[in-house]
Amino acid sequence: MGGKQSFPIVELPHNRVVVITGANTGLGYETAKWVAMMGATVIMACRSKERAEKAMQKIQDEFQVEKAKGTPVICKLEKLSMEFMELNLGSFKSVRSFINAYKSSGRKLHMLVCNAGVALVPFTKTEDGYEVMFQVNYLSHFIMIAHLLPIMRQSGEDCRIVLVSSDAHRACNFDLSKMNYSGDPENFGRLDYYGRSKLYQIMQMHSMDRRLQGSNVSVNSLHPGMVDTEISRNFQDFRLMNAFNSVVRVFGQMKTPIDGALPIINAVVNPNLKGVGGVYFKSLEAGYSTAEARDEMKQEALWKKTLEILKDEIPEELIQELEGKS
Repeated sequence: MGGKQSFPIVELPHNRVVVITGANTGLGYETAKWVAMMGATVIMACRSKERAEKAMQKIQDEFQVEKAKGTPVICKLEKLSMEFMELNLGSFKSVRSFINAYKSSGRKLHMLVCNAGVALVPFTKTEDGYEVMFQVNYLSHFIMIAHLLPIMRQSGEDCRIVLVSSDAHRACNFDLSKMNYSGDPENFGRLDYYGRSKLYQIMQMHSMDRRLQGSNVSVNSLHPGMVDTEISRNFQDFRLMNAFNSVVRVFGQMKTPIDGALPIINAVVNPNLKGVGGVYFKSLEAGYSTAEARDEMKQEALWKKTLEILKDEIPEELIQELEGKS
């Protein structure tokens, strides 16, 4: 990481389990690499087994390079503890399979990093009937959290949920009657609906933080910046240049994947953040989201609406767990 490293590299116990969605590329890759090199067991939750295995081998190779360089506090393991688990957030069926497989593994869960996402794609519906950014970025991660939270509650102290959001939430409209776009595909506002999915994550963070007070689980969200990763591939077919310029104004200038991953890694490993929840991080410091994102009445309205949408995916006993009533 060289001179750019500006978060604590700490030693993590081998039995500390970290699930990272979309861990085979970009921000997820860098997060998985450094968290694993600090000693934790990393579960790479990705769509492609082939790509995940290539990423894991690359990380193992880079680990040997870092050890040879004498990078401080890199773990003393001969081989990093990493594993692939299949997860396609564009399919509730796949999400259920992942959850069932994780529960069957008997593992604890200390860190859940909701990183995977899609951005600015043309209007597309998933097999479940939802606009793809709405489902991948928000709904599927919500389902995962609901099902895995009971495991986290039983996994010991200092468990953390990290929602990788975006300052793109500043460029959207909040309208619960139009959460799932159903209009003319030609009129689909890509930036608006991408921003909505990220706004929902910040609002979910606040709603959960209230419900998790006094527990061993904290939840935070963050803005990694505009990062030159695969998520930006859809910018290339943006038809209107002024729309792309709007994206740049919202996100800021392009960062490298490691620069963008720094706030994620920090949120996962920084011992000073133990028990700290309800924070929207920009870079490594607490930042400000919009007044709308911080509006408690709107947060609770979103929470209620989301549970209505996902009533077939989240059983009542898990809703009670989410609400802190069990």
